Amino acid sequence: MFVISNLSKFNLNKSVSKRLISTRAMFSSKSDFKVFATQPIPTEAELILKSNNIELIINQKTPLDRRDLLEKVKGIDGLFCTLNEKIDNQVIEACGPNLKVIGTCSVGYDHINLDECRKRNIQVGYTPGVLTDASAELAVGLLLNTSRRISEAIAAAKSGEWADWKIMWMCGRGLAGSNVGIFGLGRIGLAVANRLKNFQVNKIIYHNRKPSEEASKHGYEYVDLDTLLENSDFLIVACSATSSIFVNISRGSVVNQKDLCSALKDGLIAAAGLDVTTPEPLPLDHELFKLKNCYITPHICSAEVNTRVKMAVITASNIVNAFHKKPLLHQID
Repeated sequence: MFVISNLSKFNLNKSVSKRLISTRAMFSSKSDFKVFATQPIPTEAELILKSNNIELIINQKTPLDRRDLLEKVKGIDGLFCTLNEKIDNQVIEACGPNLKVIGTCSVGYDHINLDECRKRNIQVGYTPGVLTDASAELAVGLLLNTSRRISEAIAAAKSGEWADWKIMWMCGRGLAGSNVGIFGLGRIGLAVANRLKNFQVNKIIYHNRKPSEEASKHGYEYVDLDTLLENSDFLIVACSATSSIFVNISRGSVVNQKDLCSALKDGLIAAAGLDVTTPEPLPLDHELFKLKNCYITPHICSAEVNTRVKMAVITASNIVNAFHKKPLLHQID
C-alpha cells in the first residue's frame, strides 16, 4: 500500500514520478477501488491513484456534459472533481452506495453539497494552502496590468491607434508612493503585501476581523473598513470604493457586478482587474467585457504548473487516504 501522508518530502517535478513508477510494480493487477476523474489530471496524481490498485476512469471530453457525468459516476468509490462540476444530491445519488470520498482539486467547495455528504458519511477533501504564491503573483500582475493600462496599450498597438508619441497617451498610475489597501490579510493577502512593498509604496493598510500579528511585524497598518476605503489608492480583494483601482482574486460573489459596472462607467473606480466573476465563464456579451477600464482573466489565479500539479497530487492523496482509512491531508468537516 502506498499512502501519502506528507507531501513535503516530494519534489513534484521528477522525483514524484520516479518514486511512484517504481512503486507500481509492487501491486497486483486487481483493482480494489474505482475512481472517476472529471477531466485529465497531471501524471503525478494519476500515478498515485493507479499505484494503489485503483481503477482510474478519466473523462477526456471537456466540458463534461451533465448527462455524461450522471452516467459515468455510477458505481464509483471515489470522485476526483473540480469547480466546474456541481456535485449535488443528484450526482451523489447517481454515484451509488459505494461512494466513500470526493476529492475536489480546488480551495473552494461551494459546488459540493456538504450536508448530503455528511448524511452519507462521504469524506470530502480539498486543496488549501498551496495557491498562496501563485495567487499573490497574479494579484500583482492584475494590479500592474490595470494600473499601467498594459492590455489596453497592447490592444491599441494592434489596432493601429499607436501613432506619434503623445505626452499623456496611455498614462496609468504608478505604485510608488501610493497607499495600497488590502481587504482580508490572510495568507494570500500577506503574500501580496510582501510583494508590493518592494514597489516603494507609501504604506500598506488592511482590514481584517482583527489585527494580524504577522502584519505588524512587516509594518502593515490595521484600519477600520471606512478608513481602508477612503485612503486606498489601490484596493485589493475589496468592495467598491472611491477612485481606487480594484482587484478581485477571491470570489466573484463578493462583488455586486452591476454596481461595479456603474462605478467603472461613472469614474467612481478608475479601473478593475478581475480573475473571478459571477457566473464563470462570464457571458461574452456581459457589460464588463465592453469596458476599456476593466481587465478580466479567466480564473487563472492558481494556473502555475507546480501549483496545479501539487493541487492534483493532494486531491489524489486525499482519495487514496480515504480508501485506506488514513487521515485526509485536507478534509472539510
